[in-house]
Amino acid sequence: MKRFHGTGVALVTPFNADGSVDYEGLKNLINYMVHGKVEYLVSLGTTGEASTLNKNEKKKIWEFTAEINNGRLPLVAGIGGNNTAELIEEIKAFEANGYDAVLSASPYYNKPTQEGIYQHYKAISEASALDILLYNVPGRTASNLSPETTCRLAHDFKNIIATKEASGSFDQFNQIMRDKPEDFLLISGDDPIALPMISLGAAGVISVIGNALPKQLSDLIRLSLEGNFAQALPAHLGLIEFTRLVFAEGNPAGVKAALKYLDICGDKVRLPLVNVSADLEQQIIQQVKKIIA
Repeated sequence: MKRFHGTGVALVTPFNADGSVDYEGLKNLINYMVHGKVEYLVSLGTTGEASTLNKNEKKKIWEFTAEINNGRLPLVAGIGGNNTAELIEEIKAFEANGYDAVLSASPYYNKPTQEGIYQHYKAISEASALDILLYNVPGRTASNLSPETTCRLAHDFKNIIATKEASGSFDQFNQIMRDKPEDFLLISGDDPIALPMISLGAAGVISVIGNALPKQLSDLIRLSLEGNFAQALPAHLGLIEFTRLVFAEGNPAGVKAALKYLDICGDKVRLPLVNVSADLEQQIIQQVKKIIA
């Protein structure tokens, strides 16, 4: 379970100017994460613009990511959807070589009941050869994976080992921490509240801003996990403005603007997403300069 303690980064998918996948940029990014000493990587989560990639692109990105990572960090594949039967087939067909777990977002758009969400994850658990990380992000799915359902799944299925919680509800976090199995992990899905969540017992964060600032963020998360909140707090506060700006016009356009400035990869995104405005880009760059100075 220590594989998923600390800082996980939900990798962006770099694109060339023509919209094709930029594999050289992705290689740069993976190496940048390793050198930044993050604990694990998530390939093709929301930040990876998975919803705009076709099946062949996803397969190639997963394979390339495993190849470049070469066992240096644990890998998680983002495999989610709102068609349970199709998702099961995708999970069964997934070539798991090099991967440690699957991160699967709660079904979006359909707005299932809690029993529907439970049965969805039950089917995933039974189909998957890899461990499962739940992902609750009501702002995108239009439904909430309740603490009761989260803990029911955690108790019922041994390969459901963690939840990435992006509900923003500390009442929900409290209930999960109280009722979960001892070895089940609560992971922050929101950069700005990783520190307070860790103070409740969370295992770390799956981050967006870590794409651009892996060392700064992973240092902060390690200090927090060590209980050194007095030293972690200034680092936390120092990242707040950068985080606010990165999300101001949507994810991952903001963090890609920072990555372009850092010369890791370009800032191209696929429609319906668009690049951040010129003014916001300059604000993001100024924050990066300030933080890495």
